[in-house]
Amino acid sequence: MEAGLSRWVLFAIELMAGLFLLALIVLLVGGAVLYVLDRSQTGNAIRRNFPVIGRFRALFEHLGEFFRQYFFAFDRQELPFNRAERTWVYRAAENEDNTRGFGSTRDLSVEGTPFFVNAAFPELERDAVEPQPITIGPYARQPYSHAPFFNISAMSFGALSVPAVRALSRGAAKAGIWLDTGEGGLAPYHLEGGCDLVFEIGTAKYGVRTPDGKLDDARLREVCAHAQVKMVSIKLGQGAKPGKGGLLPGAKVTPEIAAIRGIPVGRDSQSPNRHPEIRNVRELLDMVAHVREVSGKPTGFKAVLGDVDWIAELCDEVWKRGIESAPDFIIVDGSEGGTGAAPQTLMEGVGLPLREALPMLVDTLIAAGLRERIRVICSGKCITAYEVAWALCMGADFVNSARGFMFALGCIQSLQCNRNTCPTGITTHDPRLQRGLVVPDKAERVANYARNVMREVGVIAHSCGLPEPRELRRWHCRVVCDDGVSRRLDALYPYPQPRMPAA
Repeated sequence: MEAGLSRWVLFAIELMAGLFLLALIVLLVGGAVLYVLDRSQTGNAIRRNFPVIGRFRALFEHLGEFFRQYFFAFDRQELPFNRAERTWVYRAAENEDNTRGFGSTRDLSVEGTPFFVNAAFPELERDAVEPQPITIGPYARQPYSHAPFFNISAMSFGALSVPAVRALSRGAAKAGIWLDTGEGGLAPYHLEGGCDLVFEIGTAKYGVRTPDGKLDDARLREVCAHAQVKMVSIKLGQGAKPGKGGLLPGAKVTPEIAAIRGIPVGRDSQSPNRHPEIRNVRELLDMVAHVREVSGKPTGFKAVLGDVDWIAELCDEVWKRGIESAPDFIIVDGSEGGTGAAPQTLMEGVGLPLREALPMLVDTLIAAGLRERIRVICSGKCITAYEVAWALCMGADFVNSARGFMFALGCIQSLQCNRNTCPTGITTHDPRLQRGLVVPDKAERVANYARNVMREVGVIAHSCGLPEPRELRRWHCRVVCDDGVSRRLDALYPYPQPRMPAA
């Protein structure tokens, strides 16, 4: 028996030695082949000068993105959102306690840091009231009144997966907030949860287009016949790529998405960089009036500001035509806005950030006497309560967030949105990866996140001595300036005097 066992041990050793020798031969032959290939190729200098070894540079460069996120970056170092910000959202989405001990890890001396001016005698919680509804589109056949000030920004079906849209729709309904469809058309998954919807018309007019790319009134009327569609937004631009239309990579254009959008399957879908029929503010107002008439719903537009001269010109044109001709709302998107796919040049170098664009827009509308007629909605990296409170102080009626709700769905900021390889199933159409996104669970997280943001903005308002967040004004917030001293927002951005009677 011992002899038999010895033979088996000897056989196992010989087998392992043989496999090792085979692996060594394969490794050497493979290395030799790679060496020849690297030395002879002309496209990569590192691989040509350092054959085989040079290949590890690309690997380490790819892995470095993940190592920095998990092992080397401090809690407040990463961009576009640091770990502390993401953790706050995760905890809010899980409805977990967001209190902290031993002080903040945030550097409160950084230029641009907001401080809210607490009152000597803050509002008692028992005297606090819920945010009051604001009516949008009083001249539309079906005006829209909405109370929650924090809502879901534009994200298209196509850029997002089926389970992601379903979870957002259900979560929005639970929290009583609206969901912007994005420019990809109205999908059945938007309607599934029963939430209020803002239908966006992009430059390609997906979902409401004729075969040659023009606006199809019949299809628009059909879309807006849904009771859930409360408003229509004409997209002029978005923060991550001002002056360029949306891009959906061909890998994401499934047969279903192609049918909803009215485009070919499997081919890159590039929207025009503007609406061909809108060349100036007069034609913009014409389009707003036409869409409002066809849809019967409040109609406005979304834009990224480079300046506000054209907004002032638009306001002048409104007064010439009559107050009813004004857009019912303007969505101002900061240049720090995110997206699934955009050229880095536009993402990093074009358009004004929200901190400049929002007060410029609000002040232009105040000066024109149209601030109450035209509602202001803003978006651009507002994912925490103090950022939302800042926007309300600055004059926004509503604050939209996209990436905040992506974090609520479970996004880990892997930066794979444009590759159809999102590991959390949010921005991929790979069924294997979508399995990780369980709709009922994520819908609850979406609702929790929205509720907790609004609750904590309410806490800030109460600390400032106000019964509800919409009473926040610029004098309730100070911002650290370049000399390290904080100043009140109303000193940095004084409210202008109306040059025309208020509408």
